[in-house]
Amino acid sequence: MIEDKNEQRTSLGDLGEFGLIDHLTKHFEITQKSTVKGIGDDAAVLDFKSKQVVVTTDLLVEHVHFDLSYMPLKHLGYKAIMVNLSDVYAMNATATQVTISIAVSNRFPLEAVEELYTGFEAAAKIYDVDIVGGDTTSSTTGLIISVTAIGEVSKNDVVYRSGAKPNDLLVVTGDLGAAYMGFQVLQREKEVFKVNPNNQPDLDMYTYIVERQLKPEARKDIVKLLKDLKVKPTSMIDISDGLSSEIIHLCKQSDVGAELYENKIPLDPQVISTCEEFNMDSTTIALNGGEDYELLMTISQEDFPKIKGNPNFTVIGYMTEKERGMHLVTRGETLVPLIAKGWNALKDQ
Repeated sequence: MIEDKNEQRTSLGDLGEFGLIDHLTKHFEITQKSTVKGIGDDAAVLDFKSKQVVVTTDLLVEHVHFDLSYMPLKHLGYKAIMVNLSDVYAMNATATQVTISIAVSNRFPLEAVEELYTGFEAAAKIYDVDIVGGDTTSSTTGLIISVTAIGEVSKNDVVYRSGAKPNDLLVVTGDLGAAYMGFQVLQREKEVFKVNPNNQPDLDMYTYIVERQLKPEARKDIVKLLKDLKVKPTSMIDISDGLSSEIIHLCKQSDVGAELYENKIPLDPQVISTCEEFNMDSTTIALNGGEDYELLMTISQEDFPKIKGNPNFTVIGYMTEKERGMHLVTRGETLVPLIAKGWNALKDQ
């Protein structure tokens, strides 16, 4: 719930826009060498010298991307940063700065916005990025958050979606489907709460999947690990809209086909058991659920020995000639065409 537990409730109008920005950002520290000037002037000044700069932006809108009845504001702030950093890491780049803009309605007191900024600050510290600017304004439709992330990468290290070749291996980090099943659990508990507000949810058996929904972690570690292993992916993308959609993106951008093996898709035991409880198919959830923020990449077969046995990577298939199409190879060895059924914010949910 957005109401703060303590009694203090300071109206945002008491501070004004610039007073609010000063108040919320006074503790932000600058740690990146590329940050010449952060918050406090008309624009931030960044110096990347010989590096290439990557820039990505995401918008999070209340009632479309998040539900404050179960999403704590601190977690929301943290997640808003993660969503953007994940896109930077998908370019094989290092995230260095973010800007944050919010539109907020008068139903939020200062204390609630402070909670949100505590999440922003926590993410920035953990992932070693500087918060160098942004904007605040009023909203008549709830809370809107826009984050822009900036990163740096050497010209020879940058990875696009367009470099995959036939016979490249299709590789994914971590496990899939947990965030979506965490969402299902939270939605169910919300409905139970509506019927009986005295009923407190017991989420102990769903800890992992709920955390994957409320507090995902971007895979900064993978960029460093790939460098240490001397592996440069031929293409890469982060998994925000579901595995199937992301494979299709790589195939279309690289002009290739793909074969994905159902029995190779990495699933956490908690995902499997919760899918059984909800009578859902775990493969369908992994393919279409989204919000995993893992990295999907293709690598040359020559690099396979370098990642073989590494617990961070799972080979789930391989790329083919474009003419062969994009398929899921089921456990029964049937070919099923891959289609994009991932989450789409522009469709009626």
